[in-house]
Amino acid sequence: MDLQDKVVIVSGGARGLGEAFARAIVAAGGKVMIGDLLTDEAAAVAADLGEAARSMHLDVTDADSWEQIVAATESAFGAVNGLVNNAGTVATGVKLVDEPLEVFQRVVQINLVGVFLGMKSVTPALRRAGGGSIVNISSAAGLTGLMLTGSYGATKWGVRGMSKVAAIEMAPEKIRVNSVHPGMVLTPMTAPTGISLDEGGFPDAPFGRVGKPEELAGAVVYLLSDAASYTTGAELAVDGGWTTGPVVTDRMG
Repeated sequence: MDLQDKVVIVSGGARGLGEAFARAIVAAGGKVMIGDLLTDEAAAVAADLGEAARSMHLDVTDADSWEQIVAATESAFGAVNGLVNNAGTVATGVKLVDEPLEVFQRVVQINLVGVFLGMKSVTPALRRAGGGSIVNISSAAGLTGLMLTGSYGATKWGVRGMSKVAAIEMAPEKIRVNSVHPGMVLTPMTAPTGISLDEGGFPDAPFGRVGKPEELAGAVVYLLSDAASYTTGAELAVDGGWTTGPVVTDRMG
């Protein structure tokens, strides 16, 4: 897919999925502004990518921070054509009713309010550019229920629904909004769970393994590109088949 002359903001782009998206955007001919709380790591990625990349501090829960990164992107590259709402956090390991209120609220602020603020802040710039594409990173947990992911699952379902509302509302302005739903992917956020890329290491998915960040990047680049010009309101699962249905076992005959 070709992103020549496309300018995209990626939140949470310093590492993991966000870094893979930023690198793929530049590889496809686009330009990227990497926003992250991890400013040193974001700057290192941008420096490695060269003149097609910039970075700056971004707190996705803060409206002013979003306004600043949008303005800086237009100043650096002349326009904004796309946004990847990727920044997120996770809280797992307890049942929903046992999750502390402050933890639930923090996850909602980052995963759901952060996506809302990103769309709200970037839309005027997309209008000035004559349209564009917003890709909201949800999760397989936004397609099905997963135990012990109460706040995370709630926010990822919220991102899915919010993306559809925005897709309907923004279509007349030639702004497309889609959601991508990763399955279990090996990133710095998921590494503490002990997952690995070994074959057979994730038997819940038909592929039998977890994914790599770069395996998600193609889907994001496609949705940002003109190749997806008639695609909006879609939800794209990139999960090794995890949400397709149960994996057949010997016990099932």
